[in-house]
Amino acid sequence: MHASEAPQAPGQYRAAELAEAAGIPERTLRYYRERRLLPPPRRVGRVAWYDESHLSRLRTIAALLARGHTLGGIAELIAAFTAGHDTERTAELLGLAEPLPQPTEPPPWAEERPLRLTRAELASYWPDGDSPENLAAAVETGYLTVAGDEIVHFSRELLEATSALVEEGLPLPVVLVAGQVLRDHAEELAGVFTEVLRAHVVPELLGHDGRDGDRHPLSAEDVERLTEALERLRPLVKRAVSAAISLAVDRRLGAKFQPPTES
Repeated sequence: MHASEAPQAPGQYRAAELAEAAGIPERTLRYYRERRLLPPPRRVGRVAWYDESHLSRLRTIAALLARGHTLGGIAELIAAFTAGHDTERTAELLGLAEPLPQPTEPPPWAEERPLRLTRAELASYWPDGDSPENLAAAVETGYLTVAGDEIVHFSRELLEATSALVEEGLPLPVVLVAGQVLRDHAEELAGVFTEVLRAHVVPELLGHDGRDGDRHPLSAEDVERLTEALERLRPLVKRAVSAAISLAVDRRLGAKFQPPTES
């Protein structure tokens, strides 16, 4: 290793490595740099180091090209969005505001409430969180959308947890990709919990189980009974899920790493 070169850190890429991770030829990466579609790399001596934000930008470019945008148009859109001009329109053109609907009022029994943020407020939670590639990844999680000049996150607790993970040193793009996986598994777990409620709790509360597939109107008394039941049962389900994940993490780490044996 040259004396002026630093050792490679996790999440850092040389040009060839970045191109391989993004699935593009290295000459395409050079062309994107010439077109200023990528932020400048960090230079240490003669080596240019790229990071997860560059990889996220390349994935955003690939997604926009697949939607029919030209490279010239992508450059203009990214520049406009980065400068904060006409957030809603630019987000729409970038595909960040569709197809998600505008946020609706959560049901009375919901724990989470939407949190409305400016781009500057989002950046206070996530460094570079308002960049086009990070915002696109956040929208893909299903937990965030653009509404007018505001950014709406559907869960303060998830937003704060993501911020804490980033503060611990995890790259935001990696956390956001994990958030997409989390969303899918959370939907599956919610399906299990909802089916148990429908079969064993709802009939006694409401007099029917909703098996016919219709969306049944609820009276004020129905809402009160359902909310009270969820207030009792939801914390127990969350404890069970937390314990199951903890056990699974312990098993997976145990399969990879051997703790020292006691002498």
